[in-house]
Amino acid sequence: MFRWSINRFCAGEEKRVGTRTVFVGHRPVSETDAYVEQKFCDNRIVSSKYTVWNFLPKNLFEQFRRIANFYFLIIFLVQVIVDTPTSPVTSGLPLFFVIIVTAIKQGYEDWLRHRADKEVNKSSVFIVENAKQVKKHSEKIKVGDIVEVKADETFPCDLIFLASSNDDGICYVTTASLDGESNFKTHYAVRDTTGLQTDDDIDSLTATIECEQPQPDLYKFVGRINIYRSNQEPVARSLGPENLLLKGSTLKNTKKIYGVAVYTGMETKMALNYQGKSQKRSAVEKSINAFLVVYLCILVSKATVCTTLKYIWQSNPFNDEPWYNQKTIKERETFKILRMFTDFLSFMVLFNFIIPVSMYVTVEMQKFLGSFFIAWDKEMYDEEIKEGALVNTSDLNEELGQVEYVFTDKTGTLTENSMKFIECCIDGHKYKDGISEVDGFSHTDGPLRYYGKAEKCREELFLRALCLCHTVQIKGGDNVDGLRVNQECWTYISSSPDEIALVKGAKKYGFTFLGHEADYMKVQNQKNEIEKYQLLHVLNFDPVRRRMSVIVKTSTGKFLLFCKGADSSIFPRVQQDEIQQTKVHVERNAMDGYRTLCVAFKELTQEDYKKINDQLSEAKMALQDREEKMARIFDDTEADMHLIGATAVEDRLQEHAAETIEALQTAGMKVWVLTGDKMETAKSTCYASRLFQTNTELLELTTKTMGDSDRKEERLHELLLEYHKKLLQDFPKNSGKLKRSWTVSQEYGLIIDGSTLSLILNPSQDSSSSNYKSIFLQICLKCTSVLCCRMAPLQKAQIVRMVKNTKGNPITLSIGDGANDVSMILEAHVGIGIKGKEGRQAARNSDYAVPKFKHLRKLLLAHGHLYYVRIAHLVQYFFYKNLCFILPQFLYQFFCGFSQQPLYDAAYLTMYNICFTSLPILAYSLLEQHINIETLTSDPRLYMKISDNAMLQWKPFLYWTFLGSFEGLVFFFGVYFLFQNSSLEHNGKVFGNWTFGTIVFTVLVFTVTLKLALDTRFWTWMNHFVIWGSLAFYVFFSFFWGGIIWPFLKQQRMYFVFAHMVTSVSTWLAIVLLIFISLSPEILLVVFKNAKRKNHQTVPFNLPMLLSYKRMENGYTSEMKLQDAVTNLTQRCHLRIPQMQQL
Repeated sequence: MFRWSINRFCAGEEKRVGTRTVFVGHRPVSETDAYVEQKFCDNRIVSSKYTVWNFLPKNLFEQFRRIANFYFLIIFLVQVIVDTPTSPVTSGLPLFFVIIVTAIKQGYEDWLRHRADKEVNKSSVFIVENAKQVKKHSEKIKVGDIVEVKADETFPCDLIFLASSNDDGICYVTTASLDGESNFKTHYAVRDTTGLQTDDDIDSLTATIECEQPQPDLYKFVGRINIYRSNQEPVARSLGPENLLLKGSTLKNTKKIYGVAVYTGMETKMALNYQGKSQKRSAVEKSINAFLVVYLCILVSKATVCTTLKYIWQSNPFNDEPWYNQKTIKERETFKILRMFTDFLSFMVLFNFIIPVSMYVTVEMQKFLGSFFIAWDKEMYDEEIKEGALVNTSDLNEELGQVEYVFTDKTGTLTENSMKFIECCIDGHKYKDGISEVDGFSHTDGPLRYYGKAEKCREELFLRALCLCHTVQIKGGDNVDGLRVNQECWTYISSSPDEIALVKGAKKYGFTFLGHEADYMKVQNQKNEIEKYQLLHVLNFDPVRRRMSVIVKTSTGKFLLFCKGADSSIFPRVQQDEIQQTKVHVERNAMDGYRTLCVAFKELTQEDYKKINDQLSEAKMALQDREEKMARIFDDTEADMHLIGATAVEDRLQEHAAETIEALQTAGMKVWVLTGDKMETAKSTCYASRLFQTNTELLELTTKTMGDSDRKEERLHELLLEYHKKLLQDFPKNSGKLKRSWTVSQEYGLIIDGSTLSLILNPSQDSSSSNYKSIFLQICLKCTSVLCCRMAPLQKAQIVRMVKNTKGNPITLSIGDGANDVSMILEAHVGIGIKGKEGRQAARNSDYAVPKFKHLRKLLLAHGHLYYVRIAHLVQYFFYKNLCFILPQFLYQFFCGFSQQPLYDAAYLTMYNICFTSLPILAYSLLEQHINIETLTSDPRLYMKISDNAMLQWKPFLYWTFLGSFEGLVFFFGVYFLFQNSSLEHNGKVFGNWTFGTIVFTVLVFTVTLKLALDTRFWTWMNHFVIWGSLAFYVFFSFFWGGIIWPFLKQQRMYFVFAHMVTSVSTWLAIVLLIFISLSPEILLVVFKNAKRKNHQTVPFNLPMLLSYKRMENGYTSEMKLQDAVTNLTQRCHLRIPQMQQL
């Protein structure tokens, strides 16, 4: 660890520079140059937080940063320093218990990380030194070492790919451990090193690599390699992500590769991605802090009252200094202010148990253990990918039950992202499958249904474009004389399902892509002839350009550029007279819900290509701003093209996606779709998924409704005011405050695109546009559903942030499956990742990951609902039982002259929260199901019952506080009246103050435990065990504690007290009677609610008593009122459908 720290420190100097230079094999460029070894960090991976030496101080520092722990530490120190009525053990032991349990948990987790690190660091690797292979531990690899990796081995660090066992310098890897993608990815060596396939050859390489400093982006790398040969000029080649083999990836379908280490240890991209996301806090935590402040105020008030009354009481000299308790000289000489302050601290210590110290560790355990139920849920397991749900953070379990806005991606989230080629159009002529499954463009290949026909040469040009303009690779099949045979065994591999669908579509029509051979792409045409095209450049797809291109050279020497992309990015770059005939088909396909791409080409002259090649070569060699320079060249190259046609690909809706959205809306959530797709396609998907209903009136804010560019902002302002006015007529002011109102006369949906959103969020400087955002936000919040199309990833996050920061701070949830959804997933209160086909970036950056969108229904309506009810009850119960615990102690001061005499024994003070009452509430918070899961899932309306943090509002909190106060009064005064006759035995013996406190404590423990038993609706053997077991343990402990003379105690004040107490029949009767009186309000409430429920015959909803208060309209709704509202809404919808049919 020390050496790693030194290396990190030494590496700090070179980090100030933008690039690093790596000497391959640690060989200097020339023999005359002296080689100075560079200082880079070693290859040791350290994912642990602690070492043996710093665990104690670092862990304690982190724990005492929490306000609650720090508060109890101060109380403990006060007890040690000041002469307080209770032993420091009473507050120190619970605090140390919490600290030790947390430290053990964190220490164990860190030990597991240490063990995993050691396994990785001690794994064996082979390094080429002096033309020989040397076996070393992985942690010994240095930057510049040449490493050999064999098939199915994992790369030990980030390597620049030099050569492989394949002559073409290609290798295949999987990156499942990095981004979850199981597809094979192709990586390339620079052509100058592909022939170095032996240890001797690779050891003879003299080269340097210049590259950027380590950064965490897995898909970005900028560098160049300079190769030096004797008596020749150095050769420089550009390096990109396709040349970089990442640590954690696995080599597949390749016997071996050689690579040079460029990033090692904690500077590898995998290690740089370890850093955690910003901490999200749940609404429950905020409620706990608010309640904590209230109870701190109660604590201070009690201490202040008792201190004041003590000095009023002592104003009588006889009370201040009775004859039997004379003051010492030191006490007489002490300043009165100091004595008052000391007494105040003593009362604070005496009453400090009103603050539940053990609640925090119980909440942590509940969240941690409760998260396993999501991962174990068999209904959320997907057989196709053989995976279930994943919990990345357990801190937000209860937040799943409070979601008000759901922001979802479309492609891969609502849809399957499994593309099927449907049709295409060439020069405005539509081509679609006819009778046979495999059709071709020639009549000999089978029947074809077409609508007019393009020229034969244009058809072939279009199909060649589909076969060449992509990044698809072929896996499987056999190579015979350079040709692949057994095409049935082929599998197309690509990062985009669209590309595979288009290549398969071209294959249907007679043009088959046969794969790569060196720098050539092979295509089999309709005549079964093999055509070869030299692949010169690939202009990769990016979300800003929304297109990709290839430059190829034909066998006749022609240079062709083929380009495919979204219509919005292609149409401005082609001849304007070619657009209209294709645009009609694109818009119609989009309205049918198909994904469309336009295809264009242009022929380049020799001079054009030379200019583009020089520009690209220069840009690729740049180490600074390479992406910006490449983007400018791409922009210039992809201009003045000719449009050939367009394709239509179907992306089917996921199974049960429509039912899930309908359930979420019924549950009171507003669903917004944020997609980069075009409006027509997205709108069609929204209707299919029931986001928009047939009676939904759509309000559009798109470029189409904006009109010409000169008046865009004026037109936008007019539309915003018009929509705002229309919505205000249907939403009266009193219901405008409602977050969830489903009784409105008309449903509205809003559609907005990215360019219009930019005008709203980033308006011009004139004053008339300054209120765009507020008006737009009001419109959005009054619409039942919103569709945002043509969204950039940053705009998705802006939308989520805008809603999240509105008045009332509604809880937001974002769900997506791709890298472009990560920004909105991180922005929302709760982020859900779909384990989809676009990699696992979304799943890795999310709080929870599920296999399919349909699993969101159970995650929210069942798991979220139950988690919220459980933890809300846990929090309220902890405050309640501690108020019951400390109120009798407060009342006791009025009867002991405010002398700070404790009512309970120190052992009871210590064990109350740790042992006697902790396990029952923990079991309840893990296992309780006040409504069974099937009912919660099938009746989404129940979700509305707990919305708006209903169970942790001030009214439920005041109810629990009232209940605790009532029971505390019953405990104390019930026993007090029992002791009016202090002789409770036939022999005339009297009971003392410790018996008094023990009876109160016994009634307390039994009452709060039986209260929890009354609240329990779902009994398991574990509930029975912990509830009855805790009561039995209390009785056993009391006998044991009072049955032995303990040598370490100065006073044996509890000796035989409990055993003596239970011999009195009066005591037994009093205990039973007081327990019954304390629980009588709860029992009467249960009877009343059950009788009311039977009369109304409503859906069973057995929340713990008087906990859920949900504001609806102007009051608090009953179950019947909610049911009537939904019924009325359904009737109105049914009435509208016949009216529409008549129209």
